[in-house]
Amino acid sequence: MSDSNPISSEAVDAAVAAALAAFAAADSVADLKRARAEHAGEASAIAQLNALMRQVPKDEKAATGKLMGQARGRVEGAYRGRETELAAAEARARLVAETVDVTAAPMRRRAGTRHPLAQLQDDIADVFVGMGWEVAEGPELEHEWFNFDALGFDPDHPARAMQDTFFVEPADRHLVLRTHTSPVQIRALLGEQLTDPTLPLYVVAPGRVYRTDELDATHTPVFHQVEGIAIDRGLTMAHLRGTLEHFARQMFGEGAEIRLRPNFFPFTEPSAEMDVWQPHAKGGARWVEWGGCGMVDPNVLAAAGVDPEVYQGFAFGMGIERTLQFRHDLSDMRDMVEGDVRFNSQFGGLV
Repeated sequence: MSDSNPISSEAVDAAVAAALAAFAAADSVADLKRARAEHAGEASAIAQLNALMRQVPKDEKAATGKLMGQARGRVEGAYRGRETELAAAEARARLVAETVDVTAAPMRRRAGTRHPLAQLQDDIADVFVGMGWEVAEGPELEHEWFNFDALGFDPDHPARAMQDTFFVEPADRHLVLRTHTSPVQIRALLGEQLTDPTLPLYVVAPGRVYRTDELDATHTPVFHQVEGIAIDRGLTMAHLRGTLEHFARQMFGEGAEIRLRPNFFPFTEPSAEMDVWQPHAKGGARWVEWGGCGMVDPNVLAAAGVDPEVYQGFAFGMGIERTLQFRHDLSDMRDMVEGDVRFNSQFGGLV
């Protein structure tokens, strides 16, 4: 190389030697990658020498270019060889560390846990018992009158169609798999399944319900709801809002808030969709739709033998699966029903 050539063979050999020494000294793939960035990256000695190619005399460019190409090839070859060695060594070490004797007898049985939906359902019931409410249950195979008629659903309402509701044969028995837990509210108003059926009445009804939905990330044909009804003198939307705000904070933390958006339901008037503000939601705080609510329609009270001129009431309902999704930022409802023990165990019995 002439004196006018800024790239000397000695400088190139020194840069290559430094890179090979650094690669040989790396004792893990991660260390090797850091060494590569230092000795073959944009700020490396080889890269800086290569940047001087524009200053090489024309009659020496071919020879110098060949020199640089061979240098980069030696460095890349050394890197690939060392990477293969280290990756194989790490794989062998991992296999040794993770070796399991599948023939060995287990030392003990692992303690099982309750399904998080069952645990959350009990936790919800505890919230309302703490407010003095009573927990009620009802049959999952329900008469159509309790499921629809008593709640103000018209005979031609879409929810009565077979594509939305599971009807039980023979059809003239008018039996359905309940589509919500609202029938429990009607039974409570009629004095069934309560220790004290007299008014005033504050009842929460958690339970399993059925709809002809396809199983996907946000729907399942069998799911759980919790619905509540309060019947007393002088109840207003303010009492409903206060109850739901307390419930939301018990479920999602003290920073949770709710908002009500006007909507229509056959059994409440006025009615509202309820959103909950989740300040600690993964990906940032946001509003999410949680359930429906409203003041009990006077016709529903009259159907249950309650004088709407004397008593007023409010009702609400939301999905327990949806509540679990919001609390833990779960994106796929199928994980809750497919029976994979790894899903249950991540909650440790607590939700």
